[in-house]
Amino acid sequence: MRFREGMIVKSDAGRDQERFYVVVRAGEGFAYIADGKRRPLEKPKRKNIRHLKGTSCFIDLTQADTNPRLRRALRPWNHPGEKERPAAEQEGIACQNRI
Repeated sequence: MRFREGMIVKSDAGRDQERFYVVVRAGEGFAYIADGKRRPLEKPKRKNIRHLKGTSCFIDLTQADTNPRLRRALRPWNHPGEKERPAAEQEGIACQNRI
C-alpha cells in the first residue's frame, strides 16, 4: 500500500500499537505520523511503513492544521464509543469505510 499525506493509518507495532494517526509526510520506506497529542504536528514520529496499516480514509491537512483540530478529527477512530462522527466530517475527513 502506498501511504500519502493525510491518510489515516493504524499502528501495528511498538508502544503506540492499536492507535490511529495521520500521515504528515511519506518517504522511502518511512512515514511521518502525528495524532495531535502524543505526537504533535510539529514533531511527527518517523515510523517504518511495515508497522503501519493503511485505511481508505483521508484528512484534509489544510483544515486540520493545529493539534486540537487533528485530535478532534481522529477522535472517532481512537475513541470509538463516543458519537463524534458528524464533527469529524466537518473537519474535512473523506472516508469510504473504517477498519
